[in-house]
Amino acid sequence: MSQISLADLNAASKADFVAALANVVEYSPWIAKKLAGQRPFAGITQLHAALMAAIQSAEPDVQLALIRAHPDLANKTQRAAGLTADSTDEQNSAGLDRLSDAEYAAFERVNNAYREKFGFPYIVCVRRHTRDSILRDFETRLLNIAKTETRRAIEEIGRISALRLDQLVVADDKLKVHGRLSTHVLDNHVGKPASGIPVELVELSALGESRVIASTVTNTDGRTDQPLIGGRPLPIGRYELRFGVAKYYAARNVALADPPFLDQIPLHFAISEPESHYHVPLLVTPWSYSTYRGS
Repeated sequence: MSQISLADLNAASKADFVAALANVVEYSPWIAKKLAGQRPFAGITQLHAALMAAIQSAEPDVQLALIRAHPDLANKTQRAAGLTADSTDEQNSAGLDRLSDAEYAAFERVNNAYREKFGFPYIVCVRRHTRDSILRDFETRLLNIAKTETRRAIEEIGRISALRLDQLVVADDKLKVHGRLSTHVLDNHVGKPASGIPVELVELSALGESRVIASTVTNTDGRTDQPLIGGRPLPIGRYELRFGVAKYYAARNVALADPPFLDQIPLHFAISEPESHYHVPLLVTPWSYSTYRGS
């Protein structure tokens, strides 16, 4: 996706403005046409607020058409027919292109149940979720009434459009759409940061395969050079951090049992706040470890 500055958007012709924002909201160019007449925008926050105001002030039948323009999640037929590039990237980010048979069956069941009850597709900002959390959200929202789900769908369209604008438009201000997951390792045996420890971040799954989503090594500060997840929302879900500590202590000539008491340390934790900072450190000796949620 090529980026455009907010200044250039403000100065663009109406046709170019509409073309630039055509994919921010799925198959709904009328929104960009409405926004074109409200320029100039002082920032991307104001632009997104105007976008949401346009949706929320629309007639109910227009809102319903907007919701129905969105695809089902993990639908094999729709994927084969072709999703928009943005929808494809978003669904792939949550692993919806590589579901297990059990996961496909679960998604098909809840998609059908949701459409049968409400008459429109379930909409969620998948970049904020894992496969497990989407299925849990499906089940929760199936209990709602249609009016509630219409409102929820529009809220989720707002989150989706905010992330698409964040990727597309360069502005001085920023939308609050990103979270960050970080870690560090403190060697309590010597009271110093632990460098050279392999770290893996695994997304855990109830019905499918768990997957490694980051693999790195701690630096001289005991930290990773980059966040384990950054520049995007933190997907709601369950995770495991794996730290390989036995080789680290062996390289420092610390006497270890054979096999060592602690080799690879797994830390299980969950994320529930996609736009927050989660810091999950490891405080370790050859015989003990602890953690906490830091900042």
